[in-house]
Amino acid sequence: MFYLKFKKMKKLFVFVPAIVLVLFLLNSFVLKEKEAKRKPIKEGKSSAIVNVIFKSADGGQTWQDISEGLPENLQREGVWRDGLFANDSGLYLRAGKGVYHSEPNSTTPFWTKEIFPGNQRNITPGNNGILAYDFRGRFLQKINGTNNWSPMYTNFQEQAVRLDRTVDWMYKNYKEREVRTVFETAAGTVFIGTGNSLFRSTNGGKTWKQVHLRDGRMKLAESDGVLLATSKDGILRSTDDGENWDRVISEGGVGIAVERIDGGFAAIVNNTITQTNSVHISLDSGKTWNAIGEELQPSWSSSLMKQIGLFKSSPEILSIKQMGKYLVCGRSDGIFRSADMGKTWKKLLLPAAENFGFNLSVSGNVIYAIPNKGC
Repeated sequence: MFYLKFKKMKKLFVFVPAIVLVLFLLNSFVLKEKEAKRKPIKEGKSSAIVNVIFKSADGGQTWQDISEGLPENLQREGVWRDGLFANDSGLYLRAGKGVYHSEPNSTTPFWTKEIFPGNQRNITPGNNGILAYDFRGRFLQKINGTNNWSPMYTNFQEQAVRLDRTVDWMYKNYKEREVRTVFETAAGTVFIGTGNSLFRSTNGGKTWKQVHLRDGRMKLAESDGVLLATSKDGILRSTDDGENWDRVISEGGVGIAVERIDGGFAAIVNNTITQTNSVHISLDSGKTWNAIGEELQPSWSSSLMKQIGLFKSSPEILSIKQMGKYLVCGRSDGIFRSADMGKTWKKLLLPAAENFGFNLSVSGNVIYAIPNKGC
């Protein structure tokens, strides 16, 4: 009996110091990581702007820095998540006091700038031109082929407050609804997501209808007339132009992102059990779903360190896009690519840039990556 107790104690004397050593090394790593995040970006003598926006036209194999010509402060402050988008006409960026545009096929970095008349920080594509908006619901649109920005949806707040009288911070201070997202379908139906509701207009914004309650911070995507939206309960689907919504994915957490891919959709949902984000794809317009990207999940060690408080966060999947034949995932520690619809993933080699993740925008076979600054 004494021998068995001695043997167990001997194992503990070996095992406990090993655990302590591992925790010490991980804690040292966390401290170094925090210190690296606090270190400011070094400014060289050259006035050239670098490491703001990268572009790849070969599936992420090589990258071109296309930052030259942008405002200097972007190198320090970064770009707002909803301040950029890419389409067939190139990349559009809302920054500083202007809107910047880069042609899709330019071989050298080149940006054209137009003076922006308002303080709206967010931009999104519309059927007739670029739409800009702010959280107070002040909308401007630049119609295709013109140089002027005109007010849009000027009666939205009046109708939204009448339809939704929820008393929150925004209502107490401004008697308005907080605008989070704007989306226009191919048929011209417009959706505006507020802090508490989703509103819909089928007549160009003249009249609005409340189509979803108690959850308005929704991102939307469309494929072949079917709509998908993120929600606090997972992912919602509509087949009647957004009039009614059904939940199609729920893992106990919120929907993070929805994107259109060939044949259907990709979606990211937070799983409250594992406390991680999971990726799902549908190739039948959102009817059925398959989970993918298991190897992109955080390792057991980083998840453990997060649970015991040594890590504030572990690498999380933040975005999913389709780039030609590839699926591309943006994670907080880099960008990953799959050539087999999510079965296997390869981490892309990116230019050196201080960041805490990347914002991604894709147009056809071209991908744009913008480092986050402090997110």
